[in-house]
Amino acid sequence: MSNSEIVEVLELTAKLLELHGADPFKIKGYGVAAFYLDKYKDGELQHMTLDELTKLQGVGKSTAAKIIQIAQTGTFPELEELLGNTPLGVMEMFNIKGIGPKKIAVLWRDLGIDNLHELELACLNGTVASVKGFGGSTQQKILESLAFLKNQAGKLRMDKAEAVADVIVKALQKHFPVVLVAGDIRRKAEIVESVKILVETESPGLLQNILTGIEFLIQDIKKSSPFVWRGNVQDVAVEIEILAVKPERLVNELFLESAADLHLGHPTAAGTSIWRQVYHDTFENEEAIYEKAGLPYIVPEMREGAGEFLWAETHTNADLITWDDLKGILHNHSTYSDGQHTLEQMALFCQELGFEYLGIADHSQTATYAQGLKIEEVLRQHEEIAKLNARFAAENPAKPFKILKGIESDILGDGSLDYPSEILASFDYIVASVHSNLSMSLDKATARLLKAIENPYTTILGHPTGRLLLSREGYPIDHKVIIDACAANHVVVEVNASPWRLDLDWRWIAYCMEKGVLLSINPDAHAKEGYYDMHYGVAVSRKGGLTKEMTFNAFSLQEIEAYLGKRLGR
Repeated sequence: MSNSEIVEVLELTAKLLELHGADPFKIKGYGVAAFYLDKYKDGELQHMTLDELTKLQGVGKSTAAKIIQIAQTGTFPELEELLGNTPLGVMEMFNIKGIGPKKIAVLWRDLGIDNLHELELACLNGTVASVKGFGGSTQQKILESLAFLKNQAGKLRMDKAEAVADVIVKALQKHFPVVLVAGDIRRKAEIVESVKILVETESPGLLQNILTGIEFLIQDIKKSSPFVWRGNVQDVAVEIEILAVKPERLVNELFLESAADLHLGHPTAAGTSIWRQVYHDTFENEEAIYEKAGLPYIVPEMREGAGEFLWAETHTNADLITWDDLKGILHNHSTYSDGQHTLEQMALFCQELGFEYLGIADHSQTATYAQGLKIEEVLRQHEEIAKLNARFAAENPAKPFKILKGIESDILGDGSLDYPSEILASFDYIVASVHSNLSMSLDKATARLLKAIENPYTTILGHPTGRLLLSREGYPIDHKVIIDACAANHVVVEVNASPWRLDLDWRWIAYCMEKGVLLSINPDAHAKEGYYDMHYGVAVSRKGGLTKEMTFNAFSLQEIEAYLGKRLGR
């Protein structure tokens, strides 16, 4: 288990102990251990001995023994007992924003509510608002959170859905040579509502027999048919569809099961729809589908019916951004703030992946929850960057790798940036992001961002809405006003590539390009491996029609330094 997974188990234990009214000192013990271990970056907890663990801040001998059990089994007896004494519905209440273990305990013990449905009813009839310590405001927040959770049920983020599909594909490839992923996943949807798999076979019955023998697949017999298996993967709520397809129809079905209805409904040169043409004819490849329709070929991720044919009037598919077009990695965190790897480790791995530069953008001082950098730490980091850059230049004088000095500056409540001007001026670039006071009206959020965008030190607007997919709605903003302001102030907009965010939403990329606003595909990496999240960012950026020409970190080191130097008047 990773350090973060061990910390999550300790945090869950603390919550459950508090829920069950355990000894406050015991609760605090787990909470303190989780707090300090979350900051621990010098080794892997799973490989440490009891003596080594007890030497860590916040970890006593008893907790150290539990950590060893967690590392070996994923749990420990006390946690299992707590879980056994907690109804599943009460566990689900931990996902509700705005209420913690103490309030959940009141709902459960005093009102007898042990599931989300009863909680919703109690809110709707005003019972929750009448309980001491809750009130109308808390009741409304619970209702809003429940509505959000209900809307997200049965859906997966892109990364999780791809992992589920991969497991199914590998199991089926043992029996069938051609197994293809279609649907939302092939179209690179940021949220996947169903996982669709196509299996080329002359015998649907054989496929059904094979599926019956795959233990982790649970069939919904009522929804299934001889040609389409429907159900889900054990412990994963998203719907799974596995289709038996004859070889001669494979191209057609892959196309039909991947494109959105609006794309399929687009008229062909002959006056019919793409859907009707593909349904009735047979094609050897997808390029032939568009050729016969008299239409330009559209890549799978853009088949949404969201202006892709209009885009194709002025662009070609070769214009779309790819991983290979990226020259640098911006917006990354090191152990200076809440990252898992040192600045040197982050730089060396970035270099190993073939990039020309690394933009380090640790959290600023207001972000105390993320160990944001105080001014003296900023200066110390800049000194280390200078030494590392000198080393890289000596190692490869012809084409030196370079670290750019950045910061993820918190946009404060009034829209100003963290740090005084003289410190802001010391950076090569600044990612300005909102991390606190997220409950804002559209007018408040838009005004807050506008002030930050108008700040002359802001280079990139980070994750513009602050959303966490399937976990937290973003604050509302007037996208057109914000993008127009970025155009006027020459501010780059981030496509945060973390599969948790993918923010800016791809649907606004076309408007950014129309207004001449550059976009930067940033991984927001908190560990070396986080760089790979840029694949998700590239996928949704292509979905929105982003070209390499309009991608900020497709600039070479020389180009990006010239851009930043000109912007800062250097």
